[in-house]
Amino acid sequence: MNQTIKEQTITLIDALKAICQSYGLGNDGNEYKIITQVFLYKFLNDKFGYEIKKINPVIAQAEKWEKAYASLSEDEITDLLDELSPDIPSLRPEYLISNLWNQQTKGDFDLIFDSTMKSIANDNLEIFSTQTTEKTKIPLFEKLTPYVTDDAQRAPFARALVDKLVNFSFEAAFNENYDFFAAIFEYLIKDYNTAGGGKYAEYYTPHAIATIMARLLVGDNTDLHDIEVYDPSAGTGTLLIALSHQIGQDRCTIFAQDISQRSNKMLKLNLILNGLVSSLDHAVQGDTLTHPYHKSNDGKELRQFDYVVSNPPFKMDFSDNREELASMPVRFWGGVPKIPAKKKEKMAIYTLFIQHVINSIKSNGKGAIVVPTGFLTVKKGVENKVLHYMVDKKIIRGAISMPSNVFANTGTNVSVLFFDKSQEHDKVVLIDASKMGEEYKDGNNQKCRLRPNEIDQIVHAFRDNKAIDNFSVVVSYDEIKEKKYSLAAGQYFDVKIEYVDLTPEEFQEKMQNYQNTLQELFNEGDKLKNDIMEQLKKVKYE
Repeated sequence: MNQTIKEQTITLIDALKAICQSYGLGNDGNEYKIITQVFLYKFLNDKFGYEIKKINPVIAQAEKWEKAYASLSEDEITDLLDELSPDIPSLRPEYLISNLWNQQTKGDFDLIFDSTMKSIANDNLEIFSTQTTEKTKIPLFEKLTPYVTDDAQRAPFARALVDKLVNFSFEAAFNENYDFFAAIFEYLIKDYNTAGGGKYAEYYTPHAIATIMARLLVGDNTDLHDIEVYDPSAGTGTLLIALSHQIGQDRCTIFAQDISQRSNKMLKLNLILNGLVSSLDHAVQGDTLTHPYHKSNDGKELRQFDYVVSNPPFKMDFSDNREELASMPVRFWGGVPKIPAKKKEKMAIYTLFIQHVINSIKSNGKGAIVVPTGFLTVKKGVENKVLHYMVDKKIIRGAISMPSNVFANTGTNVSVLFFDKSQEHDKVVLIDASKMGEEYKDGNNQKCRLRPNEIDQIVHAFRDNKAIDNFSVVVSYDEIKEKKYSLAAGQYFDVKIEYVDLTPEEFQEKMQNYQNTLQELFNEGDKLKNDIMEQLKKVKYE
């Protein structure tokens, strides 16, 4: 990884956040919109320049490519834009950051800035947009300066943003790979990756867990092509991006849905950064459970995919939709949690996502989902029915229990379930990785992350069906049923008793030591008892 460009990119992100802070938008609910869209605007501006230099030698040799591009005739600009790949946005000369910088002295610069962003979005609406379940297009950019409350501060705010963008270039990053952009994206959104976003919180999957899921689902198969991958609770897209990287970005299409508007904007950014522009049209914002968007050609059945991944919310109040969901027994064959009299926010919504994930996997496909570790040994309710189903149908391929505090926004211990509908296996791999990882401080929070060698150990044990003492077991479906359907690896570990040979003298010495220690404890207890009785005699009524 080019450490210099990484440090420069992080510096740019920090600078943009500092500007938001200066204009009263720090920790504001709209700050993420500004940061992600301005960052993306700069990325696409530089990507456009990088690509047109490949097409036009005059622009490539110019000291300032923006000036060379602006000097072209209208017909030349049209021809140049026609030659661009569809995954590169069409940017007219007046849309470039350099052009904005040259107009900063104008009093209505905020209007010029917002108009530019909107024009770029409108010109590229067909490819560079996502959509809702109602097929409403969500454009690439929106007006940003109105988020500054004081009208008089909007133009200075826009100037401050452009000043930070104009002296930075992404060109050195375009030769970087997935690991670079995954790290940058994680840094970019870290301040917005919280569970405090209201009813529908943001759920971000740590890079290490996303990597494990992708490596175990796809393996080292380089023969794949025309693969379809899906996440019904896509969040910011971490699982999908890891999976596409493992498959090959040019050999797969991504399908996603998430109810969160915030997540959809971040997912859009993530897809573009990782060269998955063609999948933007399949990134849908809306409620997956009540209105699943991705369906078969006739629109009646759920669409099925080669790989399905999910890190859903675990507990949530969905009482308003409970009866509607319960009226879909074909989709929710394991049932829908009942509405509790108290603590409706504790309804186990993740059980519905497990069922949806299983329903969405092709007959020879695979899937993985993050669940609370308690699910592995659950004995009642909808959870138990779902657990029985996946074992009885031989869909479950394995389960990995992760370390505590490995997730950024939940104190719940988590595990990952792996599914394989091909039924080509007769064993299930159970891994207890709960004691792995290194602890670190993130602000005031104690976190844990898996090391690269630990990731490799997990992957190899799972792939090789390897049993390792106090770490992994390989069991049959019948063995799981005998253990009352438990998927917790620890319940299958052998209890080992170590025997040590002692001589009669060594045995006698140990026994004498035990007796001496016990006698000392008894004597100390008698002394304490006598002291307490003496103190009680001194207590008088007053």
